[in-house]
Order: sequence, then structure tokens, then C-alpha cells
Amino acid sequence: MSAYQLAQVNVGRLVAPFDDPRIDDFRNALAHINAVADAQAGFVWRLTGADDSNAMDVRPDEADPLLAINVSVWETPEHLAAFAYRTEHREYLRRRYEWFEPSAQPIFALWWVPAGHRPSVAECLERLDHLRTHGPTPRAFDFKQRFEAPPAEEAAA
Repeated sequence: MSAYQLAQVNVGRLVAPFDDPRIDDFRNALAHINAVADAQAGFVWRLTGADDSNAMDVRPDEADPLLAINVSVWETPEHLAAFAYRTEHREYLRRRYEWFEPSAQPIFALWWVPAGHRPSVAECLERLDHLRTHGPTPRAFDFKQRFEAPPAEEAAA
């Protein structure tokens, strides 16, 4: 097992409340798509809310009830990419603007965490803010500009 795993966060502002009929296709597919992720090679963990099924009740910004967050940890970027772009998740990604408002700033960030670490919502938002402010760096990056995991000895420190 590697000393590091890949964390990812993505956020989005829903076009309507989660129980609104305009969100039906997204809401109705969520359990299935999460199950697909959970079964993927390289999947490690994902953030869940009070009912342990999804994170739609987790509020990354208490002032904005339409802001949603997704957090997961994967063994490698390749494992995450395989799920995101080579499973049925891809079709929902293509339809994201049916359910989420477009954003002028990055909504997705990647970073390396020591194996076994589970990122908090605050940590995720800080990494996303770092990417938005500084662009891709080893602290927070995207699929277009990736950074290698730190040396294993740094995980032990």
C-alpha cells in the first residue's frame, strides 16, 4: 500500500432545493452512482452525511443551503479518473448543468493525503480555495496539471 492516497473535493450550487422535481434525476441516481464508486478499484472512502448514504445533508456553507459538496479518497488519480470518466458516472457529469449552476471558478480540487486520512469539510474548502487563488500547486491541483505524491518518508513525519 502506498504511503499516500488521492483526496478529491467538488462543490456545486444546485439550481433548486434537493427535494425539488428539477433535481429528481440527480437525486434518484445518487445512491446507484455512489454504489458504483464504492465498488470501483482504487476507491478508499467518501464523505457521507447523517444517514451514511450520501453527503447531500452536509452543508459546506451554512449561509447557502443550495451548496453541495462531494469528497472522496482514491488510491491514485487513475482510479478516480476511471470512475469519473469511464463508468456511467460520465453521463451524469455531462448533465451536471441540469442540476448545478455553472461556476466561473474551479469547483474541483485534488491533493495527496497520508494513507488513512479522511479530509474534513474545512480542509477540503481550504484546498479548493488554494487552487482558486494560486492555480495548481502540490497543495491543490486538478487533472490537467497533476503533481506526484510526496516521498513516503514525509507521510511518517
